[in-house]
Amino acid sequence: MPEADFVVTTDAGGGGRLDVFLADKLPGLSRAQVQKVIAWGGVRVGSYARKAGYKLKAGDHVTVHYEAPPPEGGLRPEDIPLKVIYQDADIIIIDKPPGLVVHPGAAHPSGTLANALIHHFPEVALIGSEERPGIVHRLDKDTSGVMVVARSPLAYTDLVGQFKRRVVWKTYLGLVWGRLSAPEGKFSWPLGRNPKDGQKISITARSPKKAETFFEVQRMFAETTLLEIRPITGRTHQIRVHMAAAGHPIVGDAVYGRKKEPREFPRTFLHAQTLSFIHPRTGERLTFASPLPPDLEAVIDREIGQA
Repeated sequence: MPEADFVVTTDAGGGGRLDVFLADKLPGLSRAQVQKVIAWGGVRVGSYARKAGYKLKAGDHVTVHYEAPPPEGGLRPEDIPLKVIYQDADIIIIDKPPGLVVHPGAAHPSGTLANALIHHFPEVALIGSEERPGIVHRLDKDTSGVMVVARSPLAYTDLVGQFKRRVVWKTYLGLVWGRLSAPEGKFSWPLGRNPKDGQKISITARSPKKAETFFEVQRMFAETTLLEIRPITGRTHQIRVHMAAAGHPIVGDAVYGRKKEPREFPRTFLHAQTLSFIHPRTGERLTFASPLPPDLEAVIDREIGQA
């Protein structure tokens, strides 16, 4: 399991409480979360488990194990299968299937990726927020593809910062209605909550936020176009709303798409194909990819037949 080691010095921790020291050293954990780890026995000072209020001395060696204690209500672990592309002590790379909600909400209190994560990786329960353990970004329920999850406090803090600085690079494959006139382009409509329906996102919001989406045509069919899409910002439903506003809604999108589609589709045709970021510990830029899943491959085969 992931762990961390610290040596207390006169200037850093000496004379202070154990929980305060660790909350400062582990920014991905709150002081309350640190106290839970200590109470469970996940922290050792030298060879001994100590209480949260233990007064540290210069030279003390503090070791932390991040595995979480059994949950007491709230988010529950669930044995939901996960396709793990890669994992180490800091990160987990998931190939998310369609239909899996990322974190609990009013409509989906359980059966989410978050529930699956704390079953397969119990230590993640103490990383980030209680309802979104280790989660630093999300994909819509029907969107499949590659995601990164933080497995350590260091990774959580670093990845959140990378998303804010927009140094995480993402590409999606999306099938849209119509044939685009340009081989590539950019949409820059600011986005916010739809003033008439708060469950939707709109380019006509009262307080919109900056949003940028690049696209490049991959292949044209008789009535549809396959695009590679690169969102620069990460607004909710950004790709779906931008494409709909441009007059080329994502095929199969029940919320922002065509009210009546001439053919049935298994789901929204949007797939997170690649994800690139800087490893929080090594500083190396990593890129992970997810192949187009079979249900969307079948749609492409059918579109080829329609051409």
